[in-house]
Amino acid sequence: MGLTRKMLEPFPNYTTHVMRSLGMEPDPWQAQVLEGDYRRLLLNCSRLAGKSTVVAVLTLVEAILVPDSLVLLLAPSLRQSTMLFKKISTFYKALGARYKVRLTIHELELENGSQIVSLPCEEGTIRGYSGVTILVIDEAARVPDDLYRAVRPMLATTDGRLICLSTPHGRRGFFYKAWARGGPEWTRIEVPASKISRIKPETIEEDRQELGESYIRQEYFCSFEALEGLVYPDFAKLVGAGKPDDAQRAWAYGKKVGGIDFGFRDPFAAVWGVLDPDGVLWLTGEHYCRARTLPYHAQQLPPDVLWAADPSRPGQIRELLNAGLKVRKAYNDRELGMAALRARLERGALRLVPGRCPNLLLEAEVYRHDDAGDHKRREDTTEGQDHAMDALRYLVMMLDRNKVARFSRLLGHKDVEPPPATESQAPPPRAKNRWLSIHNEALWTPICTIPRYW
Repeated sequence: MGLTRKMLEPFPNYTTHVMRSLGMEPDPWQAQVLEGDYRRLLLNCSRLAGKSTVVAVLTLVEAILVPDSLVLLLAPSLRQSTMLFKKISTFYKALGARYKVRLTIHELELENGSQIVSLPCEEGTIRGYSGVTILVIDEAARVPDDLYRAVRPMLATTDGRLICLSTPHGRRGFFYKAWARGGPEWTRIEVPASKISRIKPETIEEDRQELGESYIRQEYFCSFEALEGLVYPDFAKLVGAGKPDDAQRAWAYGKKVGGIDFGFRDPFAAVWGVLDPDGVLWLTGEHYCRARTLPYHAQQLPPDVLWAADPSRPGQIRELLNAGLKVRKAYNDRELGMAALRARLERGALRLVPGRCPNLLLEAEVYRHDDAGDHKRREDTTEGQDHAMDALRYLVMMLDRNKVARFSRLLGHKDVEPPPATESQAPPPRAKNRWLSIHNEALWTPICTIPRYW
């Protein structure tokens, strides 16, 4: 016998009753999820907490009892969204599998017009859906921001529910931003391993010994850890808190400089500041914006600054020059730029006025090497969290260009050309080769030793 609304009328918390009828006693936090009607829900859960189980029950009951419901399941891969859908279909069959029109490995369609569909993490395959009543994003911390921006409008006409469930994956991505800085419209439920009786402390301790404390805090205790691979793990601490009065004096007497990383779909990022007489770079402002034209960005930039811009965009550099800004092409060796920036941080030659560059600080928390550990992630990866940091890198390379050759030798680069030398930096004249001197008699043959043939 299948599940019907009439059967559930005696049970005010009917979703909790459904979970019990499936042979599972819900944890207190699972009962909270099942009984609450949350429009925007973030589930920050330990591994093996049961987050996919409770969401599977919730979405299945919604599809059965609410006609014409459309439930979309998204995940970083089709395999992961299919695993969540498989759990839903298993519960559906256990409840009697009534009202079925079609059931495949990716879709369930019911007689009341409701559908549950699992989709891959590809923007091109999901834009055709609209009128979504529940949007579920599994492992949301690993889903690209671009995909999140593509699916969010699907809820606009239905005022549908958005459920994001995940274990943390570093301080990056929309899931971290919503959890750390999202508005009051988000309901946040945190489920560490200490609330899950099924996870034994001995197992956690064994993993701690082998995988480290940061891994345990993130995987079991809901902490957004930076983990390995960060280029500047202590950026905020090393930069320190510059005093506004000192920055104002530096701005009055120092050299005003800035860096620009172009973007339209990706953010346009500009970071600027002033180099004081002691060689300390004070960062005093940033401009960080996407989907606006270059003339708009030019109006937001201070005009009396010398800018170092991404050299791969010569046309946009010319536009800024025509707008009256002073712009030069930046040096774009990524590894040398990171070494130059790290050197400034270590010697205390970089300061940040509090509150002036929030996006720069945010990106510094996630600016990392790739899995191979050799280079930073490319701009077209899922994060895209590198634009303000790239602008700062261009700025630092413009100031420390005379040190490029030294950084090159330290890093083992043999093919990096140093910047053009000025007259004061002209190389010394080459020493004369005495062997080729006209006064070297070994080069001459005495005329008396030349044989005569006539």
